[in-house]
Amino acid sequence: MDVLTGNLRRGLACFALLGITFLAVGCAAPRNEAPPRAPGVDRGQARASTKEAAPGSSSFEQVGLASWYGRAFAGKPTASGERFDPRLFTAAHKKLPFGTWVEVRRIDTGRTVRVRINDRGPNGRAAHRIIDLSQRAAEQLDIVRAGVVRVELRVVGGP
Repeated sequence: MDVLTGNLRRGLACFALLGITFLAVGCAAPRNEAPPRAPGVDRGQARASTKEAAPGSSSFEQVGLASWYGRAFAGKPTASGERFDPRLFTAAHKKLPFGTWVEVRRIDTGRTVRVRINDRGPNGRAAHRIIDLSQRAAEQLDIVRAGVVRVELRVVGGP
């Protein structure tokens, strides 16, 4: 009988301790933490125009770094569902709606090209860049060898 009473007391003590633990955890105040910043993102690299236009509006402008992607991605699906074709004048942008036409101007030479947004990016280590151009668009701007150049984007047409 003493063994049964001892086991019962230990069981009740464990149950009570478990209940107190749940109460303490449930009453804890929520933590107010800022969301983590994406690694490698320099807020000064890309900026909207002083008009603070919404992405996709005809007055949207952005200045920052452009890169390109080509044959390694040929035939793979883009975020819009299209198959990537490096021979077309297309590009990836983080926020502009699919089908938006953008004029990309290379700042150091003044060369321009018009591309249609059909993908999302740049991502990963290239997340600080503002646009990823198809190989054809990169050739038009003469950035294939440089790889990354400073550009200005301006929306010229919508979906």
